[in-house]
Amino acid sequence: MPELEQTFPALDSELFEAPTHHRLAVRSPSSHGPRFLMLYGSLRERSYSRLLTFEAARLLQAMGGDVEIFDPTGLPMPDGAPDTHPKVQELRSLATWSEGMVWCSPERHGAMTGILKAQIDWIPLSVGAVRPTQGKTLAVMEVSGGSQSFNAVNQMRVLGRWMRMLTIPNQSSVAKAFNEFTEDGRMKPSAYYDRVVDVMEELVKFTLLTRDLSPYLVDRYSERKESAEALSKRVDQSTL
Repeated sequence: MPELEQTFPALDSELFEAPTHHRLAVRSPSSHGPRFLMLYGSLRERSYSRLLTFEAARLLQAMGGDVEIFDPTGLPMPDGAPDTHPKVQELRSLATWSEGMVWCSPERHGAMTGILKAQIDWIPLSVGAVRPTQGKTLAVMEVSGGSQSFNAVNQMRVLGRWMRMLTIPNQSSVAKAFNEFTEDGRMKPSAYYDRVVDVMEELVKFTLLTRDLSPYLVDRYSERKESAEALSKRVDQSTL
């Protein structure tokens, strides 16, 4: 490779920094169990996405996680109510509290359900200086009534990227979900169950590895530049 000229006329050199290994050191690592918010995408009385979510929640708790499952019952449609609505406030508070999330949806018409999407749409990218999802881990799962499919999890991955989350590589897709649960709602032994265990284990590992480092991992040149420009503008205005 030819030697390239090391000049950057478009770059603000004061805000540019090369990532270094020493910045990854954590002086005071978190000692509490990893915190997970779990969302599911069905309101049916016997909802397989809810049953799968509860099965995953049991695993996370067994691995030392602190788990909250949001019940979407009563959540208004996005923009159908003010964001002061109690269910919206509950959801946003849990999103801010969490260090990782699990999204689980049925596949309906080849996609995730509107119920799951509505929950995500109510979570903003930022609330003042707080970013409820940025840098947090995410695991995605789906259930279907027919053969195994990955349409819903693929969609949720796109959403996770848009919400600036660290979506783990593994995922779960449970085909013919009506065959995979007992009458009392517990998941039967199967390769599908083993995969759920794998996914939750991987989620805990990624969360433990990244939760104290997420502010550094998602620190961006463009955002540092934007903040510096905003600060400069405020200073200029204060001197008028």
